[in-house]
Amino acid sequence: MLERLRRIWRFVVEDHKYVLLGTSVVAAIGIWFSMQKRSNMSFLRNAYAVEVAMYWFLIGWLAISAVALVWKLTHWKGDAYERTSPFTKPAAKTALRYGSYAVCAITAALFVDRAVMGFLSVLSESLAQDKNPSDFLSSIFYMLDKSYGIIGQGILTTVGLSVFGTLIAFVLAILLVFLRIQTIDRSDNDAVRFFKTVGSGFAKVYSTVVRGTPMMVQGMLIYFAGFGLLRNSGMTVSEIGRVWSTFVAGLVTISLNSTAYMMEVLRGGIEAVDPGQNEAARSLGLSQWQAMIKVVFPQGIKNAIPALSNELVVNIKDSSVLSVIGVFDLMFATKTVVGIYFKQVELYVVAALCYLCLTMVASWLLGRFAKHLSVEPQPLTSVSDMNATVGTVAGTWSSEYSLESKKHQNQEGR
Repeated sequence: MLERLRRIWRFVVEDHKYVLLGTSVVAAIGIWFSMQKRSNMSFLRNAYAVEVAMYWFLIGWLAISAVALVWKLTHWKGDAYERTSPFTKPAAKTALRYGSYAVCAITAALFVDRAVMGFLSVLSESLAQDKNPSDFLSSIFYMLDKSYGIIGQGILTTVGLSVFGTLIAFVLAILLVFLRIQTIDRSDNDAVRFFKTVGSGFAKVYSTVVRGTPMMVQGMLIYFAGFGLLRNSGMTVSEIGRVWSTFVAGLVTISLNSTAYMMEVLRGGIEAVDPGQNEAARSLGLSQWQAMIKVVFPQGIKNAIPALSNELVVNIKDSSVLSVIGVFDLMFATKTVVGIYFKQVELYVVAALCYLCLTMVASWLLGRFAKHLSVEPQPLTSVSDMNATVGTVAGTWSSEYSLESKKHQNQEGR
């Protein structure tokens, strides 16, 4: 991020070829800010002469940029512009550089005065109101000030459901994907063959059913089915509420729903592992179970990390459907505040921004986590056939590397 900002800064105010182009855009933005209405907290309210001078300085800069552009268009052949333009002289370049600094400083001052101070002014005025204001932004601030506890509880519930549901689903997906990829080995007896067939079939049916039905329907079925079973056991409604709450039902729903998707993601990552890895492990004496656990699974999980990370982001958004069974998540909290103030658009905009912030933070954290785990896996092979093994996943020995190493060994032998 800092490097990107440095590049933008060099493009706008340091590179003499683009200094007028970049700062003319900045000057236009500053002129637009100066034309906006001043707020009660504006620090330029009593400095009208200073603001007029800033405004005309920006206008003059746009005029200079227009002259330079016309000169460039009329002297575009060869190096005519560099030889004839007054803007390419050393003194002019220095003046333009310092002028670009002034343009950026003026635009920054106008941004703070109009945008930042205006925002603070609207915030302070809305918080001082005795009733809900009619203005859109003021109404949002007023309702957030009065209902931040409800919204905050909904956000915490959403985060808890998403994080814990994804973690539980990851564990269940590892177990199911192991059943899903089971193949019958020649050394298996009849009992092992039966359990492998049943396990693989169960995983396939589970994935098909869960991925083929909406999470909203799954949540209602899980909640009411659990409630009915406990009700038939003789428990009262209050006792059921302590055991089978809407939060627990929502957590079960997210976990079971994500398990199906994460299982398919893990299966894709495992199948992307070079089959030679499994064969090399089996040739070294490892059983099918040991080869899967020690060789194939670690590389397959690593291949699937980006897609697995996205499942958390998806759960943050999809958890909103669980409000239909009474889970007090962000969506349910938003509906509650809507019922208090009868303001739909303002509060749903707040909910959308909250979901956006949660997904952006989750994406950033998961990106950092994936970057931290970017250690290249090494193939499990014997030393004698290391150069002959060709992998298809990141970190395995490639055929090009094998050829180069052989050539180097031949040259040393000669």
